[in-house]
Amino acid sequence: MSITGTLAKRLSNYESPTSTGSKLRAKRIAPLLKMIATVAEEQGLVNLIDVGGTEKYWDSILRQHLDMHNISITIVNLPGSPMPQDHGPFKFVGADGCNLAAFADKSFHIAHSNSVVEHVGDWSRMVQFAKELSRIAQKYFVQTPNYWFPVEPHFMTPFFHWLPKPVRLQLVLNFQLGNWNKAASIDEAMRTVESARLLNKDMFQELFKDADILTEKFYGLPKSFIAVKK
Repeated sequence: MSITGTLAKRLSNYESPTSTGSKLRAKRIAPLLKMIATVAEEQGLVNLIDVGGTEKYWDSILRQHLDMHNISITIVNLPGSPMPQDHGPFKFVGADGCNLAAFADKSFHIAHSNSVVEHVGDWSRMVQFAKELSRIAQKYFVQTPNYWFPVEPHFMTPFFHWLPKPVRLQLVLNFQLGNWNKAASIDEAMRTVESARLLNKDMFQELFKDADILTEKFYGLPKSFIAVKK
């Protein structure tokens, strides 16, 4: 396994509560857990939508809270994505996060999205994604990596996202980076390189104007941002 692959495994190992990734996530989601508890106390239940998420994510952070707070979770991913059958508190829906017309205004108590907005496409699609999350829910919790953090979080390579695109293309063509295998063609490499567009704090605040922007730090450096609308 490559150095970047090893780093990715350590930082994204959420099965072990003592891993770096688990410790960072536990701290990061504290405002979300508080939001959920507040809604449960006020409403007697929590109707939450997670755009671009997985059931495994919720199992790792909320399993003990699901029954306690009477939480139902609708997980939305792109049409054509593998979809489990609805079960327990989970419902699975195929839809584009930039067009959630299937859901009425304020039909959820909380909208949640973790490291998704940077993957939806260009700026106009990011704007639409933010509008849809704000439209369908009373509150939201949205996280994204910081462009100015020196290690690109998808490729786990220092300064990768600051390099010219042709240089990034060659790196992806020739090396396994993070969780990405070495690309087999220029087309695959281009799609990989363009799969994430990281945001800085000002850009993120522009998308979520009515939210407080929290900063997650790693060894004192701003690692990611969280938009919280209470």
